Amino acid sequence: MLSPFLAYLLSVVLLCRIARCQYSSDQCSWRGSGLTHEGHTRDVEQVYLRCAQGFLEWLYPTGAIIVNLRPNTLSPAASLLSVCIKPSKESSGTHIYLDRLGKLRLLLREEDQAKGRVHCFSIQDGALFIEAVPQRDISRKITALQYELVNHRPGADPQSLSAPCQPCTDAEVLLAACTSDFVARGSILGVAEDDDQTSVTVSLSRLYRQKTQVFVSGGGRAKRWTGFAKMPRQCRVKPGEGEFLFTGTVRFGEAWLSCAPRYKDFLRVYQDAQQQRTNPCHLDTD
Repeated sequence: MLSPFLAYLLSVVLLCRIARCQYSSDQCSWRGSGLTHEGHTRDVEQVYLRCAQGFLEWLYPTGAIIVNLRPNTLSPAASLLSVCIKPSKESSGTHIYLDRLGKLRLLLREEDQAKGRVHCFSIQDGALFIEAVPQRDISRKITALQYELVNHRPGADPQSLSAPCQPCTDAEVLLAACTSDFVARGSILGVAEDDDQTSVTVSLSRLYRQKTQVFVSGGGRAKRWTGFAKMPRQCRVKPGEGEFLFTGTVRFGEAWLSCAPRYKDFLRVYQDAQQQRTNPCHLDTD
């Protein structure tokens, strides 16, 4: 059975064009306050965020907000995007649902947000419907989260940050070397497993590119970089001798591995493509 308030909110979602809805302008991030709803605790505010990443912070939540996450350009590929959100560990005061054509599916309860874990879903699953939990004292309640739009490798789970576990094809390796958030040559120092992910410690002899500084220089004459890259635990990553080409994405400040062939295998694929003039980009492999 739905609570009377939730039933009311459902009707508002369906009839928002004729109900009293507040709208905020398009932007990357949004910060709002439930105090603006004072006296109108059943108001539903529409929020439009049209960037690849940003944050939301809702102070003293009352009523509900509908958060529409969209890319800033329209293209057929946009329908293949996934949305990933990461609540702050201090986030509280709301339940978070997915709203698709007025049908709500629970994504995160209030108590789940404190875990600070990343949750992903297909952009076609709808908007975020964030409902305030009735409180006697809202002064200490703040809902805060980061979001990113993710372009997954084909075959990837839209509810996961990571790439599928199967090895990349030659074409995928070449494309990853040209388009990934980070591309580096190096070796695996160690592997540590957590509840649902594996952390790979890497030492890099060559850093071709990194979107943000997830790998740091160790200094010294022999310049090397070290850092950590994540993979799903089910991928069963094991330490291996020799060098690899590490490629992947940076999500919420963390590196996630996608294609990671042995460097000698990448070199063979790259040189073959170079001879056939089918390389999508140039890398200095000397």
